Amino acid sequence: MTCVARKRRQGFSLIELVIVVVIIGIIGAIAIPRISRGAAGAADSATIADLAVMRNAIDLYATEHGGTFPTLAAITNQLTQYTDSAGAAQAASDTTHIYGPYVRKVPALKVGPATAKGFSAFTDTSGTASCGWVYTAATGTVVTNTGAGDVDASGTLYNTY
Repeated sequence: MTCVARKRRQGFSLIELVIVVVIIGIIGAIAIPRISRGAAGAADSATIADLAVMRNAIDLYATEHGGTFPTLAAITNQLTQYTDSAGAAQAASDTTHIYGPYVRKVPALKVGPATAKGFSAFTDTSGTASCGWVYTAATGTVVTNTGAGDVDASGTLYNTY
């Protein structure tokens, strides 16, 4: 009886390694764009939610104040503090300041240009630096302080949300 020594195969062949690298590349090409859009999509969704909260707060304020919307000069205080029937705001409730607060704090803008992003202040003119929201006191409308070129991942203008 003769013994024939068999050579044991160790490691992977070059073709096997190339196939694995190609598969990883395909998965990466599919996954990376989806992951990177996820962060932008989250900011877009958060902005839509913030607008809904502020619009509801403004509508509730108007309902409780006889159809009068918050003023531009005092909107932050009027939404975050207690108010009387005339809209005067103060931090604590008492027998006359029975309305509100409608939100704990005004959210900061999460999208758009660096001059508005991260700010929670209101303005009546689009493009004003250091203001996140454009508010029209006559109609009670609020939109993002973004320009005509600022769009979300799907191409929708932020200021049309």
